[in-house]
Amino acid sequence: MSTHPSTAPTLPEHAPTLPEHAPRAPRTSAWRTVHAGAMIAAADFRAMYTWTTWTFGWLARMLSQAVFFALVGKVFSSPGGERYLFVGNALMACAIEAMLVITSSAWERRSATLPLLVASPAELAWVFVGRSLQWIPSGIATSTTTLLVLGPFFGVHWTVPGAAAMVCLVALTAVGTYCFGLFLSALALSATTWRNTISNVAYLGMMAICGVEVPVSVWPTAVRWVAWSLPLTHDLLALRGVLDGAPVGTVLLRVLLGTATALAWLALALPAFGRVAASGRRSGTLESTG
Repeated sequence: MSTHPSTAPTLPEHAPTLPEHAPRAPRTSAWRTVHAGAMIAAADFRAMYTWTTWTFGWLARMLSQAVFFALVGKVFSSPGGERYLFVGNALMACAIEAMLVITSSAWERRSATLPLLVASPAELAWVFVGRSLQWIPSGIATSTTTLLVLGPFFGVHWTVPGAAAMVCLVALTAVGTYCFGLFLSALALSATTWRNTISNVAYLGMMAICGVEVPVSVWPTAVRWVAWSLPLTHDLLALRGVLDGAPVGTVLLRVLLGTATALAWLALALPAFGRVAASGRRSGTLESTG
């Protein structure tokens, strides 16, 4: 029986080897990541609301809440309490909506997409920064409408410059509270069953200590320090200052403090998401929805 030469390929004497650590795909820029997340956020918002359900559902609910607290102030508070409670709860509306970032961030884990996000060439933190941006413009619209439409019924009257300053402060409040909510979102990603509890405790706590219902000064020193660490406290004082004709410098100081605390919470939130991803890789729980 004749033999035939083998047709199997032969390796060269010095075959190339793969590097120990294969290069990863280049990271996507933060701006592109946030933009992509914002597109998802907008799609979620359109799926959740129509203009009628938003207007006669969500907006009507928040208007009713502001009216309720204002009427409580009219009945039980000293003179000026009605106006005080109305302004606080009208601004609080955008903070409540911004805190929904906690719930919507947890959707990613419950829908089992978190492992894909961790494996993608985008920084996980920037994904979540954009993921829930729908709550910011919605919250701004809610608080602005409440303050402009219902304000005259509760002693709140706006000049054109005052109204412009009010819109800016509402936007600052929504963004600042969103930054605080992002930090809590990273915590909620590790225990998604607690997402609603974390969100509710956070915004109810802000209502209690940030000057919405009662002045910050009524609380013990330790509680006041917590209140000063939250953007809402400074932004609300700035808004009250605009209404009361406070010096521009006083209002700007509050604006700077509100901005600084918002940036501080964002700086804490970004590495917190990284720790969630690292912990999930180590424990193999990224695919868990609990």
